[in-house]
Amino acid sequence: MSTANGTMTRGNGKRALKLLIVDDSSIMRRRIERSQQFEELELVGTAGDGVQALELFRRTDPDLVTMDLTMPQMDGIECISRLVALKPAVRILVISALADKATAIEAMEKGANGFLHKPFTDRQLNEAFAELLR
Repeated sequence: MSTANGTMTRGNGKRALKLLIVDDSSIMRRRIERSQQFEELELVGTAGDGVQALELFRRTDPDLVTMDLTMPQMDGIECISRLVALKPAVRILVISALADKATAIEAMEKGANGFLHKPFTDRQLNEAFAELLR
């Protein structure tokens, strides 16, 4: 349900937070979508690379983004920088198989708010979402 100013609300009157999922694997995008258990998150789009993510971000204005780091055309680190430049308040959860600390630190320095290593359980994903939604 949309309000007069275009924000989404749920039937319970709570404002829906818009979610954008970015990963070059369609299997991973579907897994994240299926596994997240928060009623207040409304999926507004999925993207397979950073270029698509930027385009969708401009059109849908999400509040929360999940971001893979290793993708074609534009990697996650560059995409994080650009998304934060467009909307400093966006919350970004990096979900990546890259486990080295330097990469995680770089993502956080660019504006990411959390980091989840692949593979992950549904519980780990939802705990990471809960942290970002606080």
